[in-house]
Amino acid sequence: MDREEIRSYALLMRDLGLTGMEVKNDDFSIRLEMNRETSAPREPEVIAVTPPVETATDERSVRAKFVGVFYRSPSENEEPYVKVGDKVRKGSVICIIEAMKLLNEITMEEDGVITEICADHGESVEYGTELFRYRV
Repeated sequence: MDREEIRSYALLMRDLGLTGMEVKNDDFSIRLEMNRETSAPREPEVIAVTPPVETATDERSVRAKFVGVFYRSPSENEEPYVKVGDKVRKGSVICIIEAMKLLNEITMEEDGVITEICADHGESVEYGTELFRYRV
């Protein structure tokens, strides 16, 4: 964002009688505030210009859909369904949640790569508990 663009926002604020304005896009975030301490109109001051925060927009979570006990593998002596780094396909079983003596298989809703396992084998989980993180 250049000075002329900031100035155009300042003039817009003055014309509309605004005391503050925040503008965000993918490249920047800026907050303008009008100083009303004096009666003479002044240009708004630039309070902060912050670069965008890099976030992994392609990282998602698998969350528990009900209360129960989380199991990473079908039984104690078997390998876990998935490990960190595994590529999983939509419909693949990734864990089991036991609820009311029923074993419920939890499947992937889309293709992805497991980046983190958030629950421990045998741990009680609540509705909405984050079980896995994955990248698409």
